Amino acid sequence: MTSTATRGIGWEEYLQLPLTRYEIIDGEVKELPTPLFKHQMIVSELMLRLGAQIRSERKGYLLPAPYDVVIRRSPLRTRQPDLLFISHERAQTIPDLPNQPRLEIAPDLIIEVLSPSDTASDWLEKLRDYHQIGVREVWVVDPQSASVEVLGWSEAGWRSLGVFTQDQPIRSEVLGETSIQPATLFECA
Repeated sequence: MTSTATRGIGWEEYLQLPLTRYEIIDGEVKELPTPLFKHQMIVSELMLRLGAQIRSERKGYLLPAPYDVVIRRSPLRTRQPDLLFISHERAQTIPDLPNQPRLEIAPDLIIEVLSPSDTASDWLEKLRDYHQIGVREVWVVDPQSASVEVLGWSEAGWRSLGVFTQDQPIRSEVLGETSIQPATLFECA
């Protein structure tokens, strides 16, 4: 991920920042690059298709970026995943959720669409952060290979629950079998 470091900030300064595309890594504001059209089309398709399924099955809430997930307050660290899912059960533990500008508990599921600027070290750092706060599952959407890998957390670390391509419905421990087929995500982009 290409980023621009500005200056170190703390929690109180963070609360005053505008709600835009950035992550904060150990107090350093890292502006996120503008996503490519292809990236945004994939995110849009996921939001439309998966969001409709989640709503119809009354499972919870699917939210797109920008929406901060606080990893820790000191040194301050936040992430803005492409999409995040919060189950109804977890949502009930958050006071006044509709008016919260950030999430300070782990989403049940995070979906990240890989970008050409992502590096292996960036990706491993994100996975460590997501594990640290207790994210149960991460979907890695790879436009290059037209695949979606579902990762689940176990005591041994992140493990692959499956790599889905073409017309294979994506299966998830968090959501169960979905009606989403990777081919439909990548044909639009």
